[in-house]
Amino acid sequence: MGFFISILTGMPILYAQDEKTERSEVDRAIKDDYKMFNAGGHLKNMHIWHGFVVHQGAMFATNLEFNTRNKKFTFGVWGGGSFTSNDVYNPEADAYISAAYKEFSIYTVYRFSDTFFIEAVTHNNYTGVEERGDTLAYWSYDKRQGYNFVDINFGYKIHPSTLLYFATIIGGGSGDFEVQEDGSLQDSYTHYFEVKSSVWEHKGYKLSLFAGGAWSFITNKTFYTEGQGNLINVGMALNRDINIGQYKMPVEVTAMWNPEKEITVLSLDLTLF
Repeated sequence: MGFFISILTGMPILYAQDEKTERSEVDRAIKDDYKMFNAGGHLKNMHIWHGFVVHQGAMFATNLEFNTRNKKFTFGVWGGGSFTSNDVYNPEADAYISAAYKEFSIYTVYRFSDTFFIEAVTHNNYTGVEERGDTLAYWSYDKRQGYNFVDINFGYKIHPSTLLYFATIIGGGSGDFEVQEDGSLQDSYTHYFEVKSSVWEHKGYKLSLFAGGAWSFITNKTFYTEGQGNLINVGMALNRDINIGQYKMPVEVTAMWNPEKEITVLSLDLTLF
């Protein structure tokens, strides 16, 4: 009889221990927000980058990436595809052919701290390659074919709201070179430097100002400019969230001006996930 009484009296303790264990596991799962793999998707009315209008029509961009648990290292791929097309001239056909925007780029990031990171990106924008009569070779970095190039980038936060960004193109890809008198190609090693700072926040709205310029110490032209250097990317970006039921959709509206190319655009970027 005493044996059964001890079992019955001990059951609440066992249940309490089980419940405590389950709560601990749930608490750990909540605190551990680590995701080894992640993906994102954006819907844009156009694609702009470093003062360029890469594609002037609506497009969808997505990325897939791997992250380490300490969040210091990231390896990922980024791709874009357009809903609209641009005309590309094909010399053999002596005609303009419609070509949709297509890009598949690879990037890797290492964060030394919360304020300093280094990044390498191989940009592979193969829009119109086949349409203009060239052979598509995704891994080709032939300088004259002109659609692959590599960037080495550095970012440093001098203040929680201000980022300094410095990028250098290496290898002379995608036309980042100057033809010399003897016909040889001189790499420009174009540098791009940008300052971006958050200047106003109110009730979920955030306004940032940015300015960027490009130059080369080696050639009389750069990847971005007709001369050795110029201011090419000036503007502002407003961020906020749109609430759709319980879902929050981050939205960014950017007003961008390129003084050299006399380009002024207003872009919309919706983060879908």
